[in-house]
Parts: sequence; C-alpha cells; structure tokens
Amino acid sequence: MLKFTRSKLASVYRKDDDVLSVHGVLEDDIYGMEVDLDLGLPDLEIRSIAGRWNRMENTECFRALPFLQEAVGLRIDQDFTQKLQKGVGRKACRHFADLIIECCDAARDAARLILEKDPEAKRPDIEIDDYFGKAGEAEKSESPASVSIQEKEGEAVRAAHRGMVIDLHVHSAPASPCSSVTVEQLIEEARAIGLDGICLTDHNHRRDPREVEAWRQKYGFLILRGNEITTDQGDILVLGLEEDIQGVIKLEDLREKVLKAQGFMIAAHPFRGFLTFGIGYLGLTPKKASMRPVFREVDAVEVMNSRVSENENNFAAQVAEILGLPVIGGSDAHKPGEVGRYATRFADPVRNERDLIEVLKKGRFSPVAFREQ
Repeated sequence: MLKFTRSKLASVYRKDDDVLSVHGVLEDDIYGMEVDLDLGLPDLEIRSIAGRWNRMENTECFRALPFLQEAVGLRIDQDFTQKLQKGVGRKACRHFADLIIECCDAARDAARLILEKDPEAKRPDIEIDDYFGKAGEAEKSESPASVSIQEKEGEAVRAAHRGMVIDLHVHSAPASPCSSVTVEQLIEEARAIGLDGICLTDHNHRRDPREVEAWRQKYGFLILRGNEITTDQGDILVLGLEEDIQGVIKLEDLREKVLKAQGFMIAAHPFRGFLTFGIGYLGLTPKKASMRPVFREVDAVEVMNSRVSENENNFAAQVAEILGLPVIGGSDAHKPGEVGRYATRFADPVRNERDLIEVLKKGRFSPVAFREQ
C-alpha cells in the first residue's frame, strides 16, 4: 500500500528594518530539504536564496540546487506562484518550489503584521492590502503544514491550513459498467468519511449538468463533472469538455478539443499493468517512460490510484517528477469502501467545475491518502 506523509515548517524573523529572513524545512517519506531566503521590506522581493538536501531520492537531486537562483528577484504578487513553478519548479525541483511558496506565504503574513504595527515602515501612498492582496485572496499552501511565523518578539500569527479534499476519480453504475455503486451511494460514502467533494469520471460518459445540480441541492454536497476518455495512448481524465466522445480517440485530437474548451487533462493510472513483470525485466526506467507521447499532451499525472500497485503509483510519481508535471490522487472507486482512499487536497476553494479547472491550472494541490487519515 502506498503511504505518503509530508510536513513543512516555515519560520520568519526580522533581520533588520528592510529584510525578512525565512527558514523553511520539508520532510516526507522520500525527501528532506531546507531553504533560507531573504526578502526585502515592504516590497517582498526575494533578494537571496540558498537550499540544501538532508535526504534525497538519488544523486541527480543535487543538480537542482543552482536553479533555486531562478527565484531571486521575484516579488510576492498575483503571478508569483506561476513564475516560481515555471522557473524553480520545472528546472530544479517542484518540492523546493512548494517549500519556497510556503516560506513566502509566511513572509507575507509576517510583513502584513509588521506594517500594521509600524505604519511608517510602508510607503504612505500605498495601502497594506495593495502590497499583499485583499483579505481572503492571498494564495494558500497546497498541502496542510505545521507553520510558525515569528518576529523577534516571538508572535505566532499563522495556523495550519487543512485545505479542501476532493476525490477526482470515481465511477458509478450504470454509467460505468465496471462499477457496482450508484451516485447516491458515492455521495453518502464521501460525506461519511469527510471528503469535501467528488468528481464523477465515468468512462466516455457526459453527465447532464441539471442532473448533477439536482444531486448537489439534494445532498448539500459538492459534485463535479468529469470524464474518463479512452485514447490511443491510454485513459485520460478530462475536465471542462462538454462534447460526448465515444470509442477511442487519438490523443492529439482530444488535446485540441480540450484546449479549445479551456479544460484540463490528467493521465489516469499511466502505468497500470506496465510493471507486472518488474521494472528490471522490462528494462523500463523513469527516464525512458517520461518520453511516452501521452506526457506531452496532459496537464497533470495521477500518481495515487487505488486500483494499481504501489510500484506503479511510485513509478508514475518519478516520471512526473522528471517532467515537472503536477500530480493528483484519485480513488478510481468502483465500490463504496474505495471512495476517498486517495484524493487531492486543494488550498483554494472549489465551488464548481470552472473553479476546479482554475485551481488545477494554478498548481496549488497535492495527492493525499485520505481514507487512511
């Protein structure tokens, strides 16, 4: 069984009148890393950065460190996360990028506190909210973290953020012949275990939005529409496409349709059955596997799926890491007890399909073994 835990800690102190220093630590089942940043006040521009590995997956990980300098000069504004993921996340390591974002979220909260207590520290012609965004609009962490933010006085000003957890991959009967659970049973099970929502992804099946809205109203629960579409390169979870596609479609043709619809594509269980005989027997490496055409056309990769082996999930995660692609979790539930075994945690609120696509494109999410928790 795939098990995955992650914790992050970010601590902030005021180095001098013009600089905040942040120390961040990330620990999970595979990695251990630290990062130190200096940010200017009040503009919150990253002036310097240094990172180090405490534990790493392989000897190639050290190559990520020089690319951390891509963050220097960035300011914490509305485009900060996107810029950091394109630079540090793709060229260096998405785990370092996530940790830097956590540190910068902490610095923003600390800076807000400083400016509220010391108005002379900011420019008189700019309101505090104009530096850091209106209340409630600040970017949140993509996973729950134990975070402390301290000035010299040692004030704690931030609490852990749980996020919103949605199972992005479930099947229902009779829409999916392989499933033995109705939509009503899926909803009841998801509510019972504490999920915030589910996404119906029946095989080549387009849901009527009025039908889904009726379920939402009846159960007071978030139900989203998706579709697991069969392509010549494997199964793809598709969001935002209203066209009813039957049979097998070429992956390139599907991509063109989804781009026009401004949707989102996820490679579902991309290595299901690939590792039956073992990696060594096949001669398959994550590097070789990353060259598969499917990964050129998708926006994210499912790396936690309850209907494939632990090795296949781990292998998918390694491939996604090489390619710098975001990763999600979904139960692929066909029975009530499978709902929420794996899911995806979002920092930002999701109220409908358009919200879901927008937060997925922001990249602020992570897979989670929810049912075990």
